[in-house]
Amino acid sequence: MERSAQVIVVGGGPTGLMTALALANARVDTILVRGNPPSDNRTTALLASSKTALETLRVWPHCRAQAAPLEVMRIVDDTGRLWRAPEVEFSAFEIGLEAFAWNIENRHLLAALAAQAAEEPTLRIVFAQALRIEIGETDAVVALSDGETLRGQLLVGADGHNSACRVAAGIEVTSRPTRQTALTFNLAHTRPHHNASTEFHTERGPFTLVPLPGQRSSLVCVVAPRTADRLIGLDADELGLELEMRAHSLLGKFTVEPGRGMFPLAVSTAKRCAAHRVALVGEAAHVLPPIGAQGLNLGLRDAAMVAQVVGDAARTGADCGARAVTQQYAQRRRADIATRTVAVDLLNRSLLTDFLPLQALRGVGLYALDRIGPLRRALMRAGVDAPFAPRLMRGLGTEHRFR
Repeated sequence: MERSAQVIVVGGGPTGLMTALALANARVDTILVRGNPPSDNRTTALLASSKTALETLRVWPHCRAQAAPLEVMRIVDDTGRLWRAPEVEFSAFEIGLEAFAWNIENRHLLAALAAQAAEEPTLRIVFAQALRIEIGETDAVVALSDGETLRGQLLVGADGHNSACRVAAGIEVTSRPTRQTALTFNLAHTRPHHNASTEFHTERGPFTLVPLPGQRSSLVCVVAPRTADRLIGLDADELGLELEMRAHSLLGKFTVEPGRGMFPLAVSTAKRCAAHRVALVGEAAHVLPPIGAQGLNLGLRDAAMVAQVVGDAARTGADCGARAVTQQYAQRRRADIATRTVAVDLLNRSLLTDFLPLQALRGVGLYALDRIGPLRRALMRAGVDAPFAPRLMRGLGTEHRFR
């Protein structure tokens, strides 16, 4: 059997679901190939603009109760080096925001996105694997594991860092391993977090505690691969004690909840985020270290922009996968992706380097942020906002506002 649509989205994670929902809200006939998304114990700190997009798409009411506001961000230099930066604290209220972000477990975010997706009349969802992808001059064809074939004007690859869509489009990737491993846990603790996130900067990478509802937090612990192997093998009591020590008992005693994640880190960027008949979103286009809540939020902006560009084309009767459309998407995403990738990579490198002048420069920079209010506020705004943000991120994404 063969089915057709204007757009086929491949990928069942948050970015794929967001892309499909945004396209459906733009009244673009869309098929989402979800496959079987793997279990994910990670959390996402949804920046204010991402929350606005979810509100616009009517997703937020499905998951608001499972999200905790991140009102304060604290950076602590825990490198133990000669040049140590001062502790710096950022408050969302200082720039007129209720919170920088809302932290939510990915399983709750996925459930909320899926619940809303099921209500969209112009969105069809297929639970199968994409086995073969062919990109032609006039359309893209996806052969599924259930024997069905899908045909569309545009293929959106939301299928992760090993993207089959990217390979089919012949798009190359620039990748650099960082010799770091990220461990992810969810924790209960005996002291309240007061809606504050604390990021300890260590010699091997960040150790970041982000609030969850109640006296719970998510933790991303970036360490050397050998250390990661040791930590992941500890039992729950031993692990809780070690993590508590690394957090300097800031939140009291830790109880590690079931479910542990372990991910080798790399900085990876597709040389193009689009080609004829193909657009890449999320980790199919870029992979960043877990610093500053930039990774998934960057992918959600990809999703919003591809829906905006394709929605505008579809309303004029244009071919949704034509070169002019995919080139426009790539052009509008280039600056945001490039600047975030460089900023996150440089900050991560500054933690790993033993070069004293660079350590000193990092310390002076954080000191300036602590002391100079206008500079601190400008950085906070840059962290949560993106220039030329997609309309969806500004609350203008419903079908009657896309014009």
